[in-house]
Amino acid sequence: MTESTHTLRGSGLIATIKAQGAELCSLKNDAGIELIWQAGPAWPRHAPLLFPIVGRLKNDELRHRGKVHRMSQHGFARDRRFGWLERRPTRCVLVLSDDAETQAIYPFPFRLEVHYSLDRAGLEIRFQVVNTGEDMLPASLGGHPAFNWPLLPGEPKENYSLTFCRDEPHPIRRLEGGLLRASALPSPLDKRTLRLTEALFADDAIIFDRIESSSVRYGAERGPWVQVSWSGFRELGIWSKPSGAPFLCIEPWRGYASPAMFDGEFSDKPGLMQIAPGADASLSFRIETGAS
Repeated sequence: MTESTHTLRGSGLIATIKAQGAELCSLKNDAGIELIWQAGPAWPRHAPLLFPIVGRLKNDELRHRGKVHRMSQHGFARDRRFGWLERRPTRCVLVLSDDAETQAIYPFPFRLEVHYSLDRAGLEIRFQVVNTGEDMLPASLGGHPAFNWPLLPGEPKENYSLTFCRDEPHPIRRLEGGLLRASALPSPLDKRTLRLTEALFADDAIIFDRIESSSVRYGAERGPWVQVSWSGFRELGIWSKPSGAPFLCIEPWRGYASPAMFDGEFSDKPGLMQIAPGADASLSFRIETGAS
């Protein structure tokens, strides 16, 4: 344990969290297999936190009460150092609040807590977004954990699939220039199963904006698997580098990139949470692992 990182140890998992971005940077199972992408040259992150936006704003501009603020893709939380509120062997809590720097690009008071908790079955990540201001707080939040693909070195990537807990009959959405395309596309799933290939990500992320499931399992027929389940999140993104990379991101979202035709006030952007003064929003996702 250092000032920069904290390690949680349980009977089946070891998780390491960084103060920078409140980011999960390692998750090893009881066999010592690293499940999280180790920020190699293909992409320099592990599991960034997306706040106060998910995806891009048109022209990277946040419009609020006649002023234009510049905010880049996925917001600023992933690049800010959080404070430690609690550090225990199987639990830690980190916090980020607004300051002059955040107000310059996101003119809203807030408090964001990230709670990591390790138990026998898995790792739970819970988020609490508190409106500390006097007006409505418009915000989005998302997880972005990148898992090694393949989970076992040398295994063909095409052996892997995603299995959703429910059928997913609805069309998917795609991005163009980082913004949400107006038209939906047929789902690439066969009922509950998405066979994974690098070609799936030629057009960037696969976005489920009408997701029926509350969990998805990632793995091959044999070997380790990872299951991600979520509560409070309404959308799901699946992403890897379009050029091909040895990781797969399973991303519970509350919100999504600006629609390509949207150019209005930030508070009117589709997909946002609207948190009343003094109120809070609680969202969580959970990572479990096993072997087949």
